[in-house]
Amino acid sequence: MDDSTRRLARAREDALSGRRTAQVRPEVRASWNRARLQGVHPDRSLPPVELADDRVRGLRHAHPLAAVWPTLLGTLSAAASEPGHLVFVSDAAGHLLWVVGDRPTRKLAERANLVPGALWSESQAGTSGVGTALALRRPFQVRGREHFLSVAVEFTCSAAPIRNPVTGETVGAVDVTCPAPVANSLSLSLVAAAAQLAEAQLGEQTRRHDEQMRMRYVDRVMRRRGIQSALVSPDGRVLHASPHGWLPQRWPSPPREGPATLPDGRQVLFERLSSAGPFAVHYVDGGDGTGETLHLRALGRDRALVELNGATHELSSRHSELVVLLAAHPAGLPADTLAREAYGPGGKTVTVRAEMTRLRRVLGHRLGSDPYRLLGPTSADFLALDEDLPATGVGELLDRYPGPLLPSSRSEGVAALRERLHHRLRGKLLSDGDADALTRWVTSPHGRDDTLALQALRSRPPGGAPRT
Repeated sequence: MDDSTRRLARAREDALSGRRTAQVRPEVRASWNRARLQGVHPDRSLPPVELADDRVRGLRHAHPLAAVWPTLLGTLSAAASEPGHLVFVSDAAGHLLWVVGDRPTRKLAERANLVPGALWSESQAGTSGVGTALALRRPFQVRGREHFLSVAVEFTCSAAPIRNPVTGETVGAVDVTCPAPVANSLSLSLVAAAAQLAEAQLGEQTRRHDEQMRMRYVDRVMRRRGIQSALVSPDGRVLHASPHGWLPQRWPSPPREGPATLPDGRQVLFERLSSAGPFAVHYVDGGDGTGETLHLRALGRDRALVELNGATHELSSRHSELVVLLAAHPAGLPADTLAREAYGPGGKTVTVRAEMTRLRRVLGHRLGSDPYRLLGPTSADFLALDEDLPATGVGELLDRYPGPLLPSSRSEGVAALRERLHHRLRGKLLSDGDADALTRWVTSPHGRDDTLALQALRSRPPGGAPRT
C-alpha cells in the first residue's frame, strides 16, 4: 500500500467514524455523509438484489437503453475483454441490468452483490460509481477506498449517467470497474464518451419516433376545427399544437386520460389515441367534456348503434359485444375478465386490447382503461328496459323491445345478459296476462316459438281473464 492509499484509508476510517478529515475529495465526503444519513453501514451493508432473473430479462427488453446497449458495449469492448474488468449498465434507479466481464472477475464481484438485479444507488450502496454518478448527475470516478462499502474498496469505478437529450430524462448509467491498482484517469473519459454516444443515439431515436407519431395522429387530432388542440407524447411533451403555444411545452406530470386543468384555470381534455399513448388534448369551453350522454342501442340489432357528440356510429359485431359488456359493468372490467366475457375461457387479453384501440377511434376519451370502462353519463336501451320493467305496463315494454339483445352474438357475457332480460320480460307478460300483449309476443319473431305464452293466450276466455 503506497502513501496516498494509506492516507486515504486513514481518512476513510476517520470520516466513517464521524471525525472530520481533509484528506478526501469534497464530493466523496459529501457522498459518505449522505450514505451515513441513509443508514448504510460500511461493513454490514450490501446492495440488495431486488430483481429476479426473469424480471431483469423483462426490463432489459423493455428499457430505453436496450436499443443503445450494443453501442455502449462496442465502445467499451476493450475494457469489457480486459482481465479483471467489468462493464455494467444500470437503470435510472441504480438497478444493474447488464454486467459483462470475464468469469473469474464476475465470480469475485458476486461477493459484493455486483450482479444483475442488484440496486447500487447511494441510498443502498453508499459511494460507488453508479450510485454517485446518478446522484451528482455527471461522470464520476470512485477510487478504491473512496467506496463507502468495505467490500468494494479493492475496485475503482468510473461511471457516467445517460440522459435522453430530447426529454431530459436520466435513463440510466454506464460503469467500467477494474482493480484499484490498475485504474487510470482515461477510464472516466472513455466511459463519458460512451455515454455521449448513447445519448446521441437515444435522441435520434426519440426524434424519429416523435415524427412518426406526428405523421400518424396530427390530422386526427386537428380535425376538430375551431378548437384549440394538441398532440402530446406519453411522457407529456407537446409534439404539435394548434394554435402554437396555447399549451405549455411540457405537461408537468405523466398525462392521464380525462379532464385536466391548466395553471391558468382553463379546462382541457386528454384523449388517449393508443394503448401506450400519445394523447390528443382539446380545450373545453365551459365544461369537462364528459357531460354529454353516450346513448347505446343494442336491442333487436346484431350491430349496436352509439350516439355521441351529435353523430351516430354503427359498431362492428365485435365492438358491439364489448360496448354492451362495458355498459353492463359501469365500474369497469380488466382486460382478462373482458376477454372471458366476450370470447369465452380461451379469450386472449391481447385481442381485447387490440379491439379497444380500434374502438377508441369512435369513443375517444369516453373509453377509459385500467380497467376498461365507459366514462361519463351513459344510457343503454337494454339496461333502461331492465330497470323500468317492474313498474311499467307490458304494452309499453313491448314497444321498447324490438328484439333480444344482440341476437346473433355468441359472446358468453352477452348471452347471459340477453337471456336474463328476455326471461324477465317474458315472465312479466305471463304474470300480467294481457291478451293484446300476449298476442303481440307470440306473433313476433322472438316469441313465436314460446309455447307457454301461446297456451296462456289460448286459455283466456274471449274478452275475459285467464281460465282457472
